[in-house]
Amino acid sequence: MQKKASLLLLSLAVGGAAMAQQKIDKAVFKEYKPGYYQNSILKDIRNVDSQINKEDNEKLFFMDQSGMELPNKISLYKSQWANPSLSQGNTGSCWCFSTTSMYESEVKRLTGKEVKFSEMFTVYNEFIEKARGFVQSRGTTIFEQGSEANAVTRSLKNNGVVPASAYTGLLNGRKFHTHEKMYNEMKNYLLSVKENNAWNEDAVIATIKSIMNHYMGVPPTSFKVDGKEYTPATYLKEYCKLNPDDYVEVLSYKQEPYWQQVEYKVPDNWWHSKEYYNLPLDTYMKVLKEAIKDGYTMSIGGDVSEAGFLRTTNVALIPSFDIPSEYINEDARQFRFSNETTTDDHGMHLIGFYTDKQGKEWYLIKDSSSGSRNNDEKADEFGYYFFSSDYIKLKMMGFTVHKDALKGYMKKFK
Repeated sequence: MQKKASLLLLSLAVGGAAMAQQKIDKAVFKEYKPGYYQNSILKDIRNVDSQINKEDNEKLFFMDQSGMELPNKISLYKSQWANPSLSQGNTGSCWCFSTTSMYESEVKRLTGKEVKFSEMFTVYNEFIEKARGFVQSRGTTIFEQGSEANAVTRSLKNNGVVPASAYTGLLNGRKFHTHEKMYNEMKNYLLSVKENNAWNEDAVIATIKSIMNHYMGVPPTSFKVDGKEYTPATYLKEYCKLNPDDYVEVLSYKQEPYWQQVEYKVPDNWWHSKEYYNLPLDTYMKVLKEAIKDGYTMSIGGDVSEAGFLRTTNVALIPSFDIPSEYINEDARQFRFSNETTTDDHGMHLIGFYTDKQGKEWYLIKDSSSGSRNNDEKADEFGYYFFSSDYIKLKMMGFTVHKDALKGYMKKFK
């Protein structure tokens, strides 16, 4: 009995010491304040002062990052070339802004040329594909603003790409994109098609184009770059030297077999693509880290609605009151995806890497949303986030990258 008591006291002492060493994060309630979306984007779209809804005054639960030494300066990171951060305005097109930015970085890496592509050319063509899918499925596929990164890859392959200067998608002096009215008009039209069983694909596509032409303008079929005339297809192939077949989708979730190409089962994968290379989590993190250090950038997507993700600091952490770092593994990741606390919220562009004084790894994220624009508009960090490796490991579900970043692992896939 005495021996058991001694062992119990020793166990309690060791456990107490371990708890004393573990950092305990705290949280605070913060009152919502209007930011870049209300003060800049909505004012441009509505041309009136934004109004704050009553529910906006509620207090939100966030990690307390005050007093922490945070690596939220771009100068700390070793970064690959990317165009400056650009706002997506009032659209659900983060998938296009992030992946287009990645492809611009790829042109720089492969050719040394600095190009700026038109996101709206790809968005225009993706809406056509969604409308076509809606007709062919007799209204069972999803018609929303969101999509996945490989929708950009598919559009490059099928439609080419145009410079931003050739097609802005902005009419009537607009500074920011807004697709709310356009999307609602297209959605209501397609619902009427379904209600009336009017499945004439050519007529539907023509109407969808007509709606987008009104709100975004007609995309060009040819244009000049450096004095030479190109089509979207020849510009992609001859000038930009991009081959869409060279890019792969990388995923890590336990619900599908590892080392196989699987379907990413989220609503934005509306066409049920099964092109995703599913890696074990440790390999996923290794590929991501090696890729950015070897000069590649990635379009990356996952969940950005966490208590440790602050738009005041632009830093994304996983607080200990969520899950301690040492317990973040493939089960913790899958648990959150399965119970839908991890969702496919947002696409961004991963462009840089940093190791801090404590040996912790961080990633520089270029972003198109309004959430990354609540700091000083003149600051270098305007339009960027700073992700801890723990945040990516737990909450970022997949990324798009050049296939050479995965070449050491391709033989393992069935």
